[in-house]
Parts: sequence; C-alpha cells; structure tokens
Amino acid sequence: MLLAVDVGNTNTVFALVEDGAVLHRWRLSTHPGRTGDEYVAALSQLFGLAGVDRHEVKRVVVATVVPPVLFNLQRLSTVMFGLTPLVISRDLDLGIGIDVPNPAEVGADRLVNSAAAHDRWGDRLIVVDFGTATTFDIILNGAYSGGVIAPGINLAVDALYTASAQLPRVAVAPPSDGKAMAKGTVNAMQAGIFYGYIGLIEGLVTRIRAEACCDMLCIATGGLAALFDQHTDIIEEVDADLTVRGLALIADRNNL
Repeated sequence: MLLAVDVGNTNTVFALVEDGAVLHRWRLSTHPGRTGDEYVAALSQLFGLAGVDRHEVKRVVVATVVPPVLFNLQRLSTVMFGLTPLVISRDLDLGIGIDVPNPAEVGADRLVNSAAAHDRWGDRLIVVDFGTATTFDIILNGAYSGGVIAPGINLAVDALYTASAQLPRVAVAPPSDGKAMAKGTVNAMQAGIFYGYIGLIEGLVTRIRAEACCDMLCIATGGLAALFDQHTDIIEEVDADLTVRGLALIADRNNL
C-alpha cells in the first residue's frame, strides 16, 4: 500500500492507494510549524478510525509546495512506517518533459497533475486546479509547457470580506436566484465572485487554446472542480483524485 502526501498552501492531503484505487483520503490544515510527532499522532488516530494497520504501508511519496514541512513529513515516514519517502522533483522520471526556461520554478503539484493527466488523456491538455491558487497547466508535445496562476476563489472571498467594512462573508456558490443582475448584497457578492470566476476560467481556457492553435481538452481538479463543472461547458473532465493518482504514478515509474 502507498501513502501519498500532497502538501498545499492551505491543506495537506494524505491518501492510501493500492492497485490504482484510492482507499482512504484525509485532509489536515497545512502548518509549517507542525512537528513530526504531531503528524504521527494525527495520522495514527486517522488510521485507527479507518481500521488501517500502519504496517500495510510499504511506500511513501510526498509532493510539497511548502518546503518547511518536508523535514517533519520525512520524520513521520521514518517514525511511523520505517520508510524513506520519495520526494517529488523535476529530476525524477515523471513520464513527461518540462518545456519551460526555468524548470526549478514549477511547483511539484503542477508537475504531478500534468503527469497524471498526460498518462490518462494524452496530449494537448489544460489542467485547471482549484486550490489556494487557481492554476492552469498546459501539456503539449508530451511536456509540461507552462500555464497560468490566478488567485484562488477563497482568497478572493476572504479579501472582499476583510477589506470591506460592511460586506459579509459569503459562501462560494451561485446567487440564490441564479442571476448576475443581483437585487441584494449577498447575491451581488456571490454573482461577482462565482460568475466572475466562471468568466476567468472560460476566458483563460479560450485564450490558451487560441495561442496554442489547437483544440485542447480541459480537465478540472481540486475541491471546487465539481461545483464549477456544473456551471460551464468549458470543463470537459473532472478528476478529484488527479494529484493522488499522479503521485502513485510517479512512485511506480521510479520503482518506489
């Protein structure tokens, strides 16, 4: 059994994978100050609640965009499983190339998503990941070929609330009446936030396709992917486990 760990700026996902199937998935908030012992305590409790024996874990793979957490995740792997984790980097066999001037700038999560998407859908792809940032990753000619980074929708919601004295915090959802022409403050905020992001997604995917001069399949992942998929036709595939599948794929390719 493989433990796949995906560290994002807001949340860290721990997933157990066996024979390509995601058996369990847990989400903890990402705290750079969380110690290895705290990780062990938290994960031991989650394993116990799920009835999972830690000795079943034979491999650990980690992708992180928060470098300070890596040491303590390595300690988690050593203490809890007696294993040295595989840490995702551009130097591994990813199954795709990296066609950008400075590969070191590319986040591990973006490489993992691109590798997983290329393995499943082939070439000419745009992967939209709804995380702390909303990222658009481009796969062309068998390589990660750049992309776009935009503020995540939850950042926009928080910024609007904290920077405005009279505006309430609202949920990420379409307005209750489904209209952009809002008659109240909450509906107006939700229309601006939700439909604004629909416009951002559709506009950027359309522009990327035009610049690439080819049709490109648009794939969405991340916590809000399914919600946005219901309100736009530009998203053609949704895979909530894309990053976890990519971690498992890269672990296999590198004989972990």
